Amino acid sequence: MKKLIVLLAASSIFFLPALAESRMHPARRAGIVRFIPPHGPLPAPRIAGTGRATQVGPHRGFPERRGHPVAPYVRARDSRWIGHDSGRDDPHYHLDRPWEHGRFAGGFGPDHAFRLAGGTRERFWFGGFYFRVAPFDHVFCDDWLWDGDEIVIYEDPDHDGWYLAYNVRLGTYCHVMYLGTS
Repeated sequence: MKKLIVLLAASSIFFLPALAESRMHPARRAGIVRFIPPHGPLPAPRIAGTGRATQVGPHRGFPERRGHPVAPYVRARDSRWIGHDSGRDDPHYHLDRPWEHGRFAGGFGPDHAFRLAGGTRERFWFGGFYFRVAPFDHVFCDDWLWDGDEIVIYEDPDHDGWYLAYNVRLGTYCHVMYLGTS
């Protein structure tokens, strides 16, 4: 009986980590990423009495320190979206006809990771859904792998007609517009 208990205890050392790993997000299991944001950014703060968002400048605040991306990213320790504080009136993300191709309904947040299936920043796709990167954000996706990176889509609370595509491999994000389905 004592040998059986020792054998069970010893085997649990090997099996418990495997069980925990099987419950992880697939990207974490593969060792690709350290963090996937649990939610999108909060709306930019409003100026008291005006109903308008503060205007602090586009993509202000990155990199915070050496070693951080020189692109908008999400800080893991507090899920803060660094670089998403330009406010509702940012002219770089103004659209005369927001959601002109409809609204994306494929799922938002960390439970809905999508593998890019091809394209470029002007038009890319996954799962029959098509998007394009905001021209102002083109420089922030130069190192994306359009035929294999995993992304997570979040709603943008400040810029009507735009979504945020978070690149799981890089930990960075950019504004994207939904173009419809195939």
